[in-house]
Parts: sequence; C-alpha cells; structure tokens
Amino acid sequence: MVRITIRIEDNLKERIAAAADRLRKTPHAFVLDAIAQSVEHTELDDVFHRVAEKRWANLLATGKSVLWEEAKAWIEARSRGERAP
Repeated sequence: MVRITIRIEDNLKERIAAAADRLRKTPHAFVLDAIAQSVEHTELDDVFHRVAEKRWANLLATGKSVLWEEAKAWIEARSRGERAP
C-alpha cells in the first residue's frame, strides 16, 4: 500500500470529519470511500460513452434506427412486465 499526501482547506477537513462521524467512519475511511466512488463513477461514465459512441457510429453507418413510438411501446410493455417484440 502506498501513502499519498493531499492538502485540503481547513473548512473541508472539518466537513469531512463531520460527515465521517455521521456515518460512524474515520475521516480516513470516508476519504477512501469517496475516492473509490469517484473512480467507479468515472469508469462507468467511460463505458457509457464508449457504448454510446459505438452505437452512434453504427447509426451513422447504417442509417438504421427505431421509431420513438415503437421504442416507447416496448418500454411501456416491459414496465408492465410483459414481453415486448
């Protein structure tokens, strides 16, 4: 395990301590969790954007898409627990 030193404003340090206390965590554990959540969020965003870019490129290349009315009907059927075509 490596050690990282960061500098934060006194006000933020106090807010971290208060938030950690409310969650019954140490400030150290709170900061580690916050960093892990931020990294996970960034990684999920990257995956989302790669998928979106691939789908957009496919749409531009093929011109194939689904009409909104059909997509809406599919979503509504699935929300009712029905199998949708």
